[in-house]
Amino acid sequence: MRTALVHDWLTGMRGGEKVLERLAALFPEAPIYTLFHHPNSISSALEHHPIHTSFLQSLAGQQSYRWYLPLYPLAMRSLNLKEFDLVISSSHCAAKAAISRPGAYHICYCHTPMRYAWDQFDAYFSRERVGWIRHSLIRPTMASLRRWDRRTAVRVDSFVANSGYVAGRIRRYYSRQAEVIPPPVDTERFTPSGAPPDDFYLMVTALSPYKRVEVAIEAFNNIGRELVIVGSGPEVEWLRQLAGPTVHLVGQVSDTELVDFYRRCRGFVLPGIEDAGIAPLEAMACGRPALVLAAGGAKEAVLPEITGLHIPQPTPQALVEVVDSCERLTFNTDVIRAHAEGYSLDVFDQRITRYVDRALDRNRHGSALDN
Repeated sequence: MRTALVHDWLTGMRGGEKVLERLAALFPEAPIYTLFHHPNSISSALEHHPIHTSFLQSLAGQQSYRWYLPLYPLAMRSLNLKEFDLVISSSHCAAKAAISRPGAYHICYCHTPMRYAWDQFDAYFSRERVGWIRHSLIRPTMASLRRWDRRTAVRVDSFVANSGYVAGRIRRYYSRQAEVIPPPVDTERFTPSGAPPDDFYLMVTALSPYKRVEVAIEAFNNIGRELVIVGSGPEVEWLRQLAGPTVHLVGQVSDTELVDFYRRCRGFVLPGIEDAGIAPLEAMACGRPALVLAAGGAKEAVLPEITGLHIPQPTPQALVEVVDSCERLTFNTDVIRAHAEGYSLDVFDQRITRYVDRALDRNRHGSALDN
């Protein structure tokens, strides 16, 4: 069976690309189709797959690709998938709109319906962030993209969601059901050190508006505790201006440095709504508690007072109170680690393989999946 993988774009190794990496390992002969690809920005495992891009490859620069959103529908239609029997899209934007040939089966692993087109437009494109002219031009474009996004959901035969939260978004925006398969965590690489933690908290995140990094910065400014923030993104300069002397934005780090940060931190902090959240689980795989917002998908993986804590509101004061609670509690490293092992690469591989086999078997026999 000829299989193709489709991903929105390949410009870095974030959570979606980690899922794609596992799909590529499960389907080693599958080429990857994407809107555009920045060479050497992804893992060598992905780079070794044949990668086919759309006409946007010659237009979109390193930072400008989001401004080509109006062209995404046309660019996605230009990807030629006619020779494939199975298409698996890894989508947080446009990949689910890939057009497969009649008779082929399309499974979408949906990281989330397009945030900026649906419920987070102002977080990305407020007048304060982009200026009133761009804001006025983008708003009708997003309305058109919402209609396109909903319409192209019919191209998907079955949906997989990375969390119950995202399954709810798929149900709300596409009127479709989705099976939940959480993203994979490399529990062989992320392991406890056996040493007691240092006296700092950690964030590992893209510096994007919806991540609410400013909430964590203000909280740790107020209490004078050390916070290390790993990651890069469009908000970096603004966030550097907000950061006090105990908050350190260290940018991108090596794989070795990342593991070291996880092992040494006192706890992991995530004050924004996350669709699923691989980073908190990477911290838990290293035996460290995760302090995550009590909303979105990340909270589904955190057992309060056992593997971490829930932050009741995305406010600095709420985070300060949760950090205080974390200081008073004693967490068992082995228990936290054991919980994270339930999200290992092997567990993900088994669940995806069973799902694909079941979907194809039901398709052959003419019966539908639950969604």
